[in-house]
Amino acid sequence: MPEHNPPNDRVAAIQKIRTALIEKKMTQAELADAACCHEKTVQNLVSGRQVRDQTLFDVCTVLDLNFEVIKQAWSGASVSGPMELKGEGGLAAPVYMGAYTKAAVDHYIGAYLTIRPAFSKPETYIAYRTDIVWDPEWPSLLFEESERPDVAFQHRGRIYVPASSMFLHLVSLTKGAMRMVMVSQLDQTDHMRGLITTLNKQGAMLVPVAAPIVYAKKAEIPSSELGEIGKTHACFEKYKTIIEEAERDGYAKLVG
Repeated sequence: MPEHNPPNDRVAAIQKIRTALIEKKMTQAELADAACCHEKTVQNLVSGRQVRDQTLFDVCTVLDLNFEVIKQAWSGASVSGPMELKGEGGLAAPVYMGAYTKAAVDHYIGAYLTIRPAFSKPETYIAYRTDIVWDPEWPSLLFEESERPDVAFQHRGRIYVPASSMFLHLVSLTKGAMRMVMVSQLDQTDHMRGLITTLNKQGAMLVPVAAPIVYAKKAEIPSSELGEIGKTHACFEKYKTIIEEAERDGYAKLVG
């Protein structure tokens, strides 16, 4: 088979896809499975051969890439794109995300100790790290979880900041499955408090769950403070107080 040389404009898009694969620690076979396509299709994609727009969209969704930017580069079109999608020179989020500027949300950038109750274990808290950065390629705040005890369920997504609300929305979307965290704006104590809504595996089924969650911005987050925090753990009482305060102060109200 003759060697395939993709068009120059397509090379940048291919590199973004390959980089995202490495960042997500996914193989081409795993990407094909997640995007519901054949592994050969993914091989064609990363080598720069033409694929359907739907395939490109599914791959971008799995890899959390901006489909419009990738598609424009893939087709050789100008990447200037509509301002609605691109943002103002990489310094303003799109209108549908709140049209916030990088300067207005700089104080959110950093590392956060994230605490919530365990969904399946009573009197247990789950603590992990969440990093928030600014993504100039898709102008917006990007969050990424790490050091969770259930590594396979770590999330990465975008932050929506409504102009008329005191709450932020941390949203991750993979092939139609959405998880949303709604938390208050960062306060003077460097805390954000609210609710997480997601699916939890109970037996053979996935069921909807909601729980209070708190993000505490920290300069350092020792690994000893992360993981499953049971009653015998040194951080248990502190985390219990943090979660109970979020509920008591009205940041997370569970009705029923």
